[in-house]
Amino acid sequence: MKTNVLPEDIELAAAPPSSWRLFVATFCRNRGAVLGLLVLVLMVIVALLAPSIAPHDPYELFTGKEQLPPSFMSGGDAMFFLGTDDAGRDTLSRVMYGARYSLFIGLSATTLAMITGISLGLSAAFWPKVWGKAVMLVNDILMSYPSLLLAIIIAAILGPNMTNTIITIALVCTPPFIRLTRATAMVELQREYFTASKVMGAGVLRLLFITILPNCMAPLIVQATMIFSSAILEAGAIGFLGFGVQPPDAEWGAMLGTARQYIQSNVWLAIWPGLAIFLAALSINLTGDGLRDALDPKLKQVS
Repeated sequence: MKTNVLPEDIELAAAPPSSWRLFVATFCRNRGAVLGLLVLVLMVIVALLAPSIAPHDPYELFTGKEQLPPSFMSGGDAMFFLGTDDAGRDTLSRVMYGARYSLFIGLSATTLAMITGISLGLSAAFWPKVWGKAVMLVNDILMSYPSLLLAIIIAAILGPNMTNTIITIALVCTPPFIRLTRATAMVELQREYFTASKVMGAGVLRLLFITILPNCMAPLIVQATMIFSSAILEAGAIGFLGFGVQPPDAEWGAMLGTARQYIQSNVWLAIWPGLAIFLAALSINLTGDGLRDALDPKLKQVS
């Protein structure tokens, strides 16, 4: 039986996949990135639903239940799956609530650093002579210091609380955004579409944030995922040293700082918050690798 094939059908069948479908296909081809994204989404869900799914109040003290091992070990209690801390608080509940603090600090610091870094990077590329040189000089000075050391110094000056921790990490994470934004924008400033927009009378803000910025976003999104991972690690380090969120708030770094004096007698106090930090950073890094592959035109492959 003969069928009629219209030219429109042939053209539709031969049409290349959309950019969004190509992005999803390339990302899903990276199994590590998919696994990292699933773990990250699970941690976000746990953080959002912690008040509903946590077995106990993270601040509730159970007298006589201090430093219990996990329930699956000898001496454990079925009430406390991951055991209790030095004050008799449920470790599992505190780890769940700790996700709220750590992920919020990391996300807030990354967002603040990204907004500040993009603004300064774009302006440094647009006005390269005086302003651009001054911005990059300060940026190079900040990047010459080890990030953790700089974060500790700033945190010690500002004082230990969550707001100051976010500001501290944002200041430390801003220089990479400035450098990357400026380098990418300098290339885009030489494009014909920018010259055409400028000739047509577009204002400075429109040129920077509507004309240039969208074409710089791919590498910046990948950079943001890496900075997000670093922000969580630095928040944990600051909290461990006592300059971040203060006990009894359930933040992973603060939990590690409290557990360090009991490592020899009860290592489980340090294992669970440390494992949470490790999984959060690893999942974000794996997701960032997948985003890099999916957003880089040279690495995309049409299936």
